[in-house]
Formats: sequence, C-alpha cells, structure tokens
Amino acid sequence: MKLDLTDHYQRRHIGPGPAELQAMLRVIGVASVEELVAQTVPRSIRLDRQLELPEALSESEFLQEMRRLASKNSVYKSYIGLGVYDCITPSVIQRNIFENPGWYTQYTPYQAEISQGRLEALLNFQTMIADLTGLPVANASLLDEATAAAEAMTLLHRIRSPECVQRGAHTFFAADSCYAHTIDVLRGRAEPLGIEVVVGDASTFDPTDRFFGALLQYPSEDGSTPDYRALVGRCRARSVRVAVAADLLSLTLLAPPGEWGAEVVLGSAQRFGVAPGYGGPHAAFFAVAAEHQRAMPGRLVGVSVDAHGKPACRLALQTREQHIRREKATSNICTAQALLAIMASMYAIYHGPDGLRQISERIHGLASTLEAALSSLGFRQLNESYFDTLLVEVGADNMARLLAEAENAAVNFRIYDEQRVGISLDETVSIWDLDVIIQVFARTVGEQWGFERIEELAAAAPRRLPDTLMRNSSYLQHPVFHSHRSETQMMRYIRKLEGRDLALNQSMIPLGSCTMKLNAATAMIPLSWPEFARLHPFAPADQAHGYLEIFEDLQQYLAEITGLAAVSLQPNSGAQGEYSGLLVIRAYHRDRGEPQRNVALIPSSAHGTNPASAAMAGFEVVVAPCDSLGNIDMEQFRQRAEQYAQRLACVMVTYPSTHGVFEEQIQEVCRIVHSFGGQVYMDGANMNAQVGLTSPGRIGADVCHLNLHKTFSIPHGGGGPGMGPICVAEHLEPYLPGHVQSDRVGGERAIPAVAGAPWGSASILLISYGYIRMLGAVGVTEATRYAILNANYLKSRLQRSYDTLYAGEQGRVAHELILDLRAFKKFGIEVEDVAKRLIDYGFHAPTMSWPVPGTLMIEPTESEPREELDRFVRAMLSIRDEIQAVQEGSLDAVDNPLKNAPHTALAIAASEWTHAYSREQAAFPDAALRENKFWSPVGRVDNVYGDRNLVCSCPPVEDYVEQEFSAASAKSMH
Repeated sequence: MKLDLTDHYQRRHIGPGPAELQAMLRVIGVASVEELVAQTVPRSIRLDRQLELPEALSESEFLQEMRRLASKNSVYKSYIGLGVYDCITPSVIQRNIFENPGWYTQYTPYQAEISQGRLEALLNFQTMIADLTGLPVANASLLDEATAAAEAMTLLHRIRSPECVQRGAHTFFAADSCYAHTIDVLRGRAEPLGIEVVVGDASTFDPTDRFFGALLQYPSEDGSTPDYRALVGRCRARSVRVAVAADLLSLTLLAPPGEWGAEVVLGSAQRFGVAPGYGGPHAAFFAVAAEHQRAMPGRLVGVSVDAHGKPACRLALQTREQHIRREKATSNICTAQALLAIMASMYAIYHGPDGLRQISERIHGLASTLEAALSSLGFRQLNESYFDTLLVEVGADNMARLLAEAENAAVNFRIYDEQRVGISLDETVSIWDLDVIIQVFARTVGEQWGFERIEELAAAAPRRLPDTLMRNSSYLQHPVFHSHRSETQMMRYIRKLEGRDLALNQSMIPLGSCTMKLNAATAMIPLSWPEFARLHPFAPADQAHGYLEIFEDLQQYLAEITGLAAVSLQPNSGAQGEYSGLLVIRAYHRDRGEPQRNVALIPSSAHGTNPASAAMAGFEVVVAPCDSLGNIDMEQFRQRAEQYAQRLACVMVTYPSTHGVFEEQIQEVCRIVHSFGGQVYMDGANMNAQVGLTSPGRIGADVCHLNLHKTFSIPHGGGGPGMGPICVAEHLEPYLPGHVQSDRVGGERAIPAVAGAPWGSASILLISYGYIRMLGAVGVTEATRYAILNANYLKSRLQRSYDTLYAGEQGRVAHELILDLRAFKKFGIEVEDVAKRLIDYGFHAPTMSWPVPGTLMIEPTESEPREELDRFVRAMLSIRDEIQAVQEGSLDAVDNPLKNAPHTALAIAASEWTHAYSREQAAFPDAALRENKFWSPVGRVDNVYGDRNLVCSCPPVEDYVEQEFSAASAKSMH
C-alpha cells in the first residue's frame, strides 16, 4: 500500500490526462510523446541526462516548505524610506484583485473588446496620476521608479529643442538629493547612448549650454521639501527640460510639479496599497506635458468608440511600437505593471481625495509629533520642512547604542552616516509604533519617556510643510473617485469590471510567444504572507534569510535549466532582461580592449524588443534575413558575420525560432558568431519548448534572459508584472549587474544596476520557485513535452482547413504554430475578422499578424486539456465554414458574422435585427455557448478614431450616461 501524499502538482498542471494522451497521439500520427519530440527537436542539441533539480514536492509539502522559509525572514518595522513604504492594502482589493485569477490571469489588453474592465481600471490610474502630478497625460505604468527616471532622461534627450541640438547638449543633471539607486540606473542607461550624467547640488546647479535636462527628487531623498520653482525657471530659460521624481502621496498636500514647470513627473505608486514585497512588483507612474504625449514610453490607454458608436477603451498611439519601429523605437518597454497599477487606482477610488488627504495629514502629523518628542529628548531634527521623513542628528557617540536599541525593538532606521539617521513614516504607523521609536531614542540617552506625552505633543505639533508649496488645486474630481466608499460598492465595482474581461479562469488564451499557462494557486499563496510581502528591499540582509535562500536556490535551478553558469535575478521584465544581457556583452568586449565591437546581428524574424534593446545598449543593428521557410538564411548570415567580423558584438536569436520551429542550423549560427569573436545572446521567450530537452548552454549561447511570466508560470496580470532574469556563461559572470544598496548582487566588474531593487520584483520570484519545486526535474521536462504535444495536436486537427506557415524538417512545430490566413484576403476576410469572431466563441484571439502579417500564431501551452483544445478546433473549423460561405456567396461579403464580430448582448437583443444572417448564428455559433457564454461588452473598437481624438483620462460621466461619444465631444475633452 502506498502511503505517499497524493496532491502532486504535475497532474494538476499538465492538461491532457493519460486517456486523452493516446487519442491525441493517434491524431498526430505517432506512437509516443518521445517519438514526437524526436521528430521535433534536433538530436544534435538534445540533452543526454535528466536535469539536476530537487525532487518534486507535493502542493501541501511546498506550502510547509514556504512556511519554513518565511519563518527565516524577520519583519521589522522599517522606517528606511527611499521610495518604499509599508502600507495598508484594503482587504477588498487584496481578495478581489491581487488574489483573484479573474484579474491576475488576464493578458495584455491588445484585444480591446475583451479587455474593457482592466482598460477602464488603467484609465482610472492614468486619471489619478494626471490629477496628482498636475500634468495632463499619464501612461498606464512603467516598471519601477528608477527605470522610469531613466526613461525620462532618454525622453528628454529625444525631444531636445532645436537650440539644444544646435549647441550639442548631451549632458543630463541629476540632483544629489535623488535616490542613489536611481542615479545608478541613470548612469547605466546613459553611457551606451552617449549621454553624460552629472550629479550635483540642485541649489547651485547652473543650467549651462551643455545640459539638455535635469532630474529632481520631491521631496528629497533626506525628506526635505525644497522649493525648486526658481531653479525650474532658470532651466526653462535655457531650454533645459526638467523631470521630477515625486512621492505620489505627498502630492495630495504639496503643490504638484506640473504646476511649477516640470515637463515630466515620475515615481512609484507603491504606497497606494501595494506591499513592499522586498522590492516589487510596484507600478511606476509617468506623466508628461501635452506636447510630449506622442513621445511618451510605455502603454497609454485611450477612449474611442465601438462599431455602434458607444465609448470603448483601447491602447492608444505607440502600442507595440517595438514591433513596428524596431531599432528606431523610443523604448523597449513592452511590459507594464498593470495589476499593481490597477490595485493603486482602486486604492484611490476606495479612499477618494478626502481619504487620501486624511492619510497624508495623519502621516505628517505623526512625523511632526515625533520631531517634537525627539527634540524634548535633546535630539536635533535637521529638515526645515518635510512631509513624512525626519533627518535626525544622533551623534557619533550615540549611534552604536541607538542601533542596538533599534535592533532590540525590531526597528529599522535609515543610516545616513556615522552621525545621522533618517526616519520615514507611513500609514501603518500607530501611536504605539511611535512610542516604540521614541523609547529607542530615550533609552539611547538614558532618559525616561511616558506614553501619555504623545497625545500632548500631537496637539501642539506644528505643520512642517512649507506654506509656499501647499497644494491649492483640486484632484480626483471624476465621479469614479467619489462613488465606492462602502466595501459593498467597491466589491461590486471590481466585479463589474472583472466581468468585462476574458481571463484564463474562463477559457484558453492561445497566444503564440506568450505562454499563457496555468498560474498555480499554491505557488501564489505565499505572496500575501507578511513575511514575504512586508519586507523593505533595503532592510539588513540578516532579516531576509528566507528570501536569500530562495534566491540562491532559484539561481541554481535556472542555471541548471539553461546550462549556463550564473544568474542575475535583477531585471524586472523580459525587455529589461534583453537589455541587461546586452550590457553584459558590451562590458565584456570593452574589458577585453575591443570597444569597437558594436554590431548586433538580428534575424528579421526576431521579437521587436530585440532591435530596440540593442539600440538602447549602444549597438548598431544589422538584420540577418530569413529564407522562405522562416529559418535564418545561412549563406547571407555568414556573409554578414564576415563583413562585420572586427565589429561583431553578438547575434540575438530566439530559439525555437519566432516562427515556432527548432531550426536545425542553430549550432552553426553559434559557431559562426564565436569564430568572429562575437557572443550569442538567446532570447528566452520560447524556453517553454526547451526545458529538460535542450538548453541555451547546450546549443552554444553565452547569455539568455528568461521570461518568468511565460515559461515559469508568473501570471501576466493584465500586462504585468513580469521578470526577466539573465543567465550567463562563466566568462560573463563578472559583469552581472550590481546595486548600490546591496553587496550581495553583481560580479567583480559589475555593470550598474538595471532596476531599482537588488533582486528586481523579488516577491513574484516565489511563484517560479514554486513552479520548479512542485514539478521537479521530471515535471518541468514533462511540461515541455506536453507543450509540444498540444501544439502539434492543434496543427494536425487544423491543417486540412488552414495552411500552417512554418514547420520543421519532419513537418512538426515546436510549442506554437502559425496559421496563414492571407489567402482569405481576396474574399474580403482579414485576419482581424477571424480574431474578433473568436470572441463570439468565448476565446481570446491568438497573436495576430505577428511575426508575419495576415497570420495567427497559436500557443496552447501544456496546461490545456484536450476538451478545451477541441473546443478551440471547433471554433476555428466553424469560422472556416463561414469564410467558405463568404467565398461561395451564401454569406454577404460585407454583412457577415466575421465582419461584424464581436456581437454584443445589446446588439443581439435589439428590437431590430438588420443583418442577413440570424441572431442565433451571430451569438451561438457553437451549441455549447448556450450553457456558458462570454459576451463582449463592446462591439469592434475603432482604433483610428481613438488616435485621431486622443482621450487618455476618464471622460465626463455624462458621456457614459448618454452612451454617445461624438467626435466633437472627444475633441472638446482633449
């Protein structure tokens, strides 16, 4: 009798069961999965051993293990500040968004019709940011504050005035009152682009001809609140544009930078209800003056109209610009922090402007009271004015005693130097917490302190905000910020928006290159535990032993899986991973005395972020063409490698290819590049087809990044969070990114930090750690095998009705396939028509028109059972019949279900039905939809109209009430 635990994760993660497997193999025409893999993955690159990973844990064993690791973290009260604060996440937001698969399993909202809920939530976020910063346009979030500051610098460089260009201004000023980690990221971003960063005292900064821009911190990193207005005036007079990194909560009391001349305002929305998480994920915000909106990096949600003239949200302007503009893109950002931005927006909606102001007033009151108490004990507070942070002179003689008392009280202060400490307060601080802080200082100097004195001091404590910088303007006046005060109202609003989206908890999301696999609930549960959620990223390392053990183990696992020597967990998105890997290659060549190596060979099929990242890293992009089968054209590749032999830095290659095929010549590509002194960078977007079967190291790569939100099961969260660790060969290990706040990351000759926190968005690393621990070596390999199985099953079921664009030498695809729909164009049917018609069947469309225009790229993942695969096949075959009906003339070429999709419930229920096909065909093309139907909340969205009439904050409520959205009203709002 077996006595082992039965809650094995592998059988929950992999969709097809044993009975389904045999039927699927028969359809494909192979006897076993091993035979299929042998026909798919070239023998020359196959691993000859099992991965050396720990034995799989059951789900309950994993949670026990995480409890053990959590107990090794010490959750002190951290008053460190530096842009990260503890906060109170309202339970209604934590339970209904952060812990709800209806929100965290959504994909990026490229298909606007089935993304209306999160798009509205992100529009609320943009409105909140625009209101609080005093600038008219904000994007839908960036990765973190430090990288947002780097985006601001490069934006200001791109939009330099003609005067700045003429005088050759390439120098950027960063005030020394900015966070040190932000300055570190700035320097790393600037150097490859030929930008010089000068750090100095803002009060004495002279904006001479060499400068094009400046970055200021507001309040300053020491907590003071300087008046920058005169400085900004001097900068503007010299065509030097100013960006300000601001504390968002302080802007409820302080005059926003947009009102005193800043053209970019950025920062973190973390303290709006998002836990510190030892560094992330947190949503950065980014707002600009109106004239810069079309140059702004990241995603921008706008309002347009649908086919019925009703308002509808969609992504605006530069959506996926990397794939269009490639190396000329203004940024490589393709992941935001959507889930966290949505949480922050809901925090503002729940509290409203009055509630936010009350929170801010209370925090400032706590700080002022604390100053009074410390002054009564003989300590001098050095900030003349402040919002939430005190700079306290302790004295060298008292410092050791103070830190010992703080340790005994489980309190972290920020240590400035041997004489001063910083104390940053937040909304979680209670009057009892304040007493603990005061007692620490009292014991340091042997004084007595009575708790009852706090109330007395609070009553008399003066406001320490500068009168000249107090905010007089209103904010958050849209009704959405005034309508959801009770938990009942808030719960229903969140549920209403959730119902306007299609997420993985409702159906398969078959997006090629995006790997929308199961996000295990068990792996995600520890994210809410305070031992992981509430740690400050700059807390002493001895308070984070549990985290550090996870990091060490995860680095070993990822190194083993990739066949490479070392790992950095710092890059906090896939695009950041690309960029970081290229900077490591650049540093390697320069360290060897070969700075002229600046050419990146990139196949024409590569992800658009590849050339964008290469340009950001200072490389010249040379395109390597593909042949008619979608493979790299080896003859032309050799010619280009030889042509640029002395300058060749690297090749950027995705494997399996972007076309979903294991190219047989991949090792030859690596040999050619190495023979000319270059490095091989492998994009890890398609690692879901490699794990356990082959590896970048086995193939010949020197560096690769991993999209943890793809292969390693971190949820997409409606467009973020993501993580993009890089794995490198031994000779590149010395150059892994360091961090000014930690000596535990980075190599001996580390490049500057690429993210604001040492381990990036640390808390979500727990998910990938859980994925590997619960699957083990056998399970992660089985996941790969079943990903290949499911893709080839779909190909076999669909290939008689649709052409498959690319396949390997034995007719097999990897983990994804591309259906070629271009032949239907002559009948008036576009790929978009098929994508939108799939919504009527309850499916998110596959990746549309990429990497080849007029195609659909489909990736089912290993997590989908045969039942769901067959439902998708039925939908695609039914759509093919409708195309055939259009071709034969039995369906009108213009008035048909494809052209009018998606069909809304309102359209179906309308008293008048004018179409040539029936309501039943429109709404219920599959009989199963009568039992379970997802209704698109809007009809097909007009993207062109939205870009011509740009509205990027909440429109007046009457536009929703009247359900009319004319061009005139859109222009007037803009």
